[in-house]
Amino acid sequence: MTSPATTDTPFVIAVDGPAASGKGTIARALADHYGLPHMDTGLLYRAVALNLFRFGGDPGNELEAVRACDLSVISFDDDELRSEIVGSYASRISAYPAVRAHLLERQRSFAAQAGGAVLDGRDIGTVIAPDATAKLFVTAAPEVRATRRLAELIKRGMNVHYDEVLADIHARDERDSGRDAAPLVQADDALLLDTSDMDVDQAIAAALALVEARLAAVTR
Repeated sequence: MTSPATTDTPFVIAVDGPAASGKGTIARALADHYGLPHMDTGLLYRAVALNLFRFGGDPGNELEAVRACDLSVISFDDDELRSEIVGSYASRISAYPAVRAHLLERQRSFAAQAGGAVLDGRDIGTVIAPDATAKLFVTAAPEVRATRRLAELIKRGMNVHYDEVLADIHARDERDSGRDAAPLVQADDALLLDTSDMDVDQAIAAALALVEARLAAVTR
């Protein structure tokens, strides 16, 4: 389907939510459906985290994290971006205002491109694209998200346990929601989508229905 954007108004979909809620899968499906480019903004933070990890930097040191913000040496196809250690680093450094400031313009420029875009992350609807055409806040129960993450990690050949994954989910939620810089919150005009009891196809269908409803409302 072609994007309903006009020349003057890019069609932007903001998809926010906590870890393993399904927001990335949903965002990619929406991008495919409307023929829009997609950005997983979490990968930007993972790229900084991978830089930091590779030069032996301390994720507890904001200055070192800022020094790792040069993404020219990172390939976004690098499998190590999806590793748990990099994810852990990314969750910690994303709380630093200076790191977020370094990556802010790159995300806003992507959202502002002609025709529009789909972005997923933690602060898309609140900070990156507050004027997005449609905003979704995708969530699921922590236990459900931990089960999904566990299956994903096992598929990658990792030896992990449910209790460890659930504890990590809770820790990430606390960091994301409790940080001072662009905390994870549902934008006032975002549509809530709880995927706890949905499979992938159901979640995508529900997301499409919500976006179409919002489009109908703004063009009425």
